[in-house]
Amino acid sequence: MAELTSRREYDVDVDFGGFALQDTDDRHVPVRFPEGFQRGAFLAALPGRLDFTSAAHTHTVAFTVEVWDAEPPLPLGDWEAAATVDTFTSSGQLRARSVAGGPMLDRIPLADHSSTWSVRVVCTDRAAMAEHDEEELAEGIEQYLAQFWPAA
Repeated sequence: MAELTSRREYDVDVDFGGFALQDTDDRHVPVRFPEGFQRGAFLAALPGRLDFTSAAHTHTVAFTVEVWDAEPPLPLGDWEAAATVDTFTSSGQLRARSVAGGPMLDRIPLADHSSTWSVRVVCTDRAAMAEHDEEELAEGIEQYLAQFWPAA
């Protein structure tokens, strides 16, 4: 049975409808975000990074990261979007980045070494966020949960 090893919440800035989680050791990221970012896919895996398309242009999402020792159960909830991909981190840490705003301060620790991860990301309140897109900058309406576990 899978066990949760860590859970942490982050506020992630979105601009131009997107953001990414990128390996903190960007020497191993052949194309750094936002280069190559294409809006459309909810989640796209590129070498050293995970690209996300948000439901709105500029706002802050509530982003929860869970690290598990094996594949966890599907999270309960009414999710509007979901995807599962594999990614490699040379540093064992990620950092959120917005399209124009660049890297955010917080590091997202997964492990203390390089490794390949499976990650399942689910999201809710995308429709509600889209309704606020033309209004003031919203915070925490769109909510993400990313579950990482060692890839097989």
